[in-house]
Amino acid sequence: MTTLRIATRKSPLALWQTEHVAARLRAAHPGLTVVLVPLSTRGDEILDRSLAAIGGKGLFLKELELAMQRGEADLAVHSLKDVPMVLEPGFALAAILPRADHADAFVSHRFAHLDALPQGARVGTSSLRRQAQLRALRPDLQLADLRGNVNTRLSKLDAGEFDAIVLACAGLQRLGFDARIRARLDAPAWLPAPAQGAIAVEVLSDAPQVAALCAVLDDPATRTCVTAERAMNRHLDGSCHVPVAALACLQAGRLHLQGLVGSTTDGRCLRAEAEADASTPEALGIAVADALLAQGARALIAG
Repeated sequence: MTTLRIATRKSPLALWQTEHVAARLRAAHPGLTVVLVPLSTRGDEILDRSLAAIGGKGLFLKELELAMQRGEADLAVHSLKDVPMVLEPGFALAAILPRADHADAFVSHRFAHLDALPQGARVGTSSLRRQAQLRALRPDLQLADLRGNVNTRLSKLDAGEFDAIVLACAGLQRLGFDARIRARLDAPAWLPAPAQGAIAVEVLSDAPQVAALCAVLDDPATRTCVTAERAMNRHLDGSCHVPVAALACLQAGRLHLQGLVGSTTDGRCLRAEAEADASTPEALGIAVADALLAQGARALIAG
């Protein structure tokens, strides 16, 4: 192949991530032409309702997958945290790039960290996972849904609609907004979305030549960690409809996984963690999910 066409969303962050993948592919394969195919998705177009209400994060993928099936694109680039736990038949993840900062970011003009917010402060986030953890740590806060791309969310904060908002550190850093991060929300007190900070390359499962070109970008350590996190989420039947968080860390051949299932109504958060050999990330994810289910996670998920 001499040309690769990458389907991507049109948001600034999606375009940054896709340009990053394109640059890596060009560097790995001199002479290869890589072009972007920007597309609009339903997830980007419908901003007046939560993702849970309109069908979930899979709405960010569907149009990109259809473009591949129609022969208009050869691959697609996604934030892996937006990729459903089970791919549609006919698709595969050819590469998972090295993970950026996995943590969430506390962003505010007047307040340096979450504990500094006054009673009843208004905090914006579109994530049920973030809402559950905010509710657990600060039940007094007013939580409001916040949709849109990174720039849109920051502009709403700047306009005074919120006292603070919570975003992913990786997205802010990739767009050059590092200075907007007032504090990192990180483990063990706060857990990210499964696979947060990782970029995935999706291809058609019957396109081995495309997969082979992309495979050079794959980072085995990141793939191991996110495999455990996504296995836990999948075993819980988690989605954007459920406040589920997970973080796996790899060190000296051992994989440690922390998991959480929360409630947005009363702030209850169930936690579990375990460690295993790095060669068994799927089994580790299932074990942590089972530990959460044994504590009553099914009732929170059903709720």
